[in-house]
Amino acid sequence: MLLTCFLFLVSAGAIYFACEYFVNGVEWFGRKLNLGATATGTVLAAFGTALPESAVTFVAVMFGKTPEARDIGVGAALGGPLVLATIAYAVVGFALYLGRKRLNRPDTRVRVDNKRLARDQSWFLAIFVVKVGLGLIAFAWKPWLGVLFLLAYVLYVWREMRDDTSAPEDEELEALTFRPNDANPSMGWVMLQTGLALLVIAIASRTFVWQLEAFGEFFHLSPHIVALVLSPVATELPETVNALIWVRQGKERLALANISGAMMIQATIPSSLALFATPWLFDTPLIVAGVITAVAVVALWAMFRRGAVEARWLMPIGLLYGVFAVFVGWYFGRG
Repeated sequence: MLLTCFLFLVSAGAIYFACEYFVNGVEWFGRKLNLGATATGTVLAAFGTALPESAVTFVAVMFGKTPEARDIGVGAALGGPLVLATIAYAVVGFALYLGRKRLNRPDTRVRVDNKRLARDQSWFLAIFVVKVGLGLIAFAWKPWLGVLFLLAYVLYVWREMRDDTSAPEDEELEALTFRPNDANPSMGWVMLQTGLALLVIAIASRTFVWQLEAFGEFFHLSPHIVALVLSPVATELPETVNALIWVRQGKERLALANISGAMMIQATIPSSLALFATPWLFDTPLIVAGVITAVAVVALWAMFRRGAVEARWLMPIGLLYGVFAVFVGWYFGRG
């Protein structure tokens, strides 16, 4: 148990420090490609940090030897968006509210393109409703619909790249951590730092998940609670930490773009993999996860569509994940 605690703390620390290097590197990567802040967050940062959890789904659904093992991949495809739509947005709200004095902000308003974020939420919701709907019915050619989810993500990326008129953040870009004295580091150094940071994030994230599973066994928690409640939080930790770091720097546009882009990836790529390899049929906890995710996204859409979102408005969204955790605990604890 001492080793588990040690690895838990080390992996959590490694994720945080690796994310520091990653957000710095990915900002430079976006600058080198002449991308605005929104595309940098929704495409580059989101794709990089979503790779670890997408790999979890891929391994589970493609190489799982039992239906239960493949179901882990289905749970990951549903749990990721739930965590991002609730906990990640709540973390941004708390970080902005608590850091308003350090950032010299006269108010706690979230400085983002509200209409664009509202549009992202509507895109996600449309895809997510189809995704959940497919989990309620069975028919022979369902696996082929996985191709449509992949095409939906390609269309989303194309739209983000085409429509991104946002400029880089107003603050001067911090020096590349690997080249602190170089005002204009080469693309090779940028790719090296970003790639190594991503590798550390992937390894540390898997180690973190394994320790959570070990805690679950030690405290005799139901494997379903670990798989549906704890593991998704761990796999989405990189996106949440990235958002926390960017908010601390006063760059909430990048933070929310990263979360929004990661949600789109989670709604499409892992789902397509699971559709290819599993029956994609939901039990009660997965249906509840889908409903709570939809409720959170509708609330976020309404906030950003209205405009002038305050940080404190995002905080209660995180309570919805607590509702899901309580339901899962009750559902599997009835016996």
